[in-house]
Amino acid sequence: MEIALWILIFFITFCIMEFMAWFTHKYVMHGFLWSLHKDHHRKDHDSWFERNDTFFIFYAVVSMSFILLAGNSEFWYGYPIGFGIMAYGATYFLVHDIFIHQRFKIFRNANNWYARGVRRAHKIHHKHLGKEEGECFGMLWVPFKYFKK
Repeated sequence: MEIALWILIFFITFCIMEFMAWFTHKYVMHGFLWSLHKDHHRKDHDSWFERNDTFFIFYAVVSMSFILLAGNSEFWYGYPIGFGIMAYGATYFLVHDIFIHQRFKIFRNANNWYARGVRRAHKIHHKHLGKEEGECFGMLWVPFKYFKK
């Protein structure tokens, strides 16, 4: 296996996961699995854990499955796919759960152009408490209008 191909597959997987996150968020979370996502929009619960975290667990299982498959077969590209999904999950956790929603109180003072745009887009997304009429379902790549002052 050539390392350049491994790295390419890793980065392509990471980028595809942004689309997967957008698609899942718009059509699954705000669609037929709204029952698992709505507690993320309405903080009417006392638990730190949200039913919405089930989606994170799902993608963690998918990531681990690719890695295990690669380790137990000739399917070597399961490694860069699995680690690409894992890297996106870690990035999602850092940006969405820690930076934006402050589930852990760190990165509070990040105030650069990109950070403000991502926060602004997510705030607009959360102003809708129901599953309809949502906007800005992405996480890392949000529309340029949110970066304007």
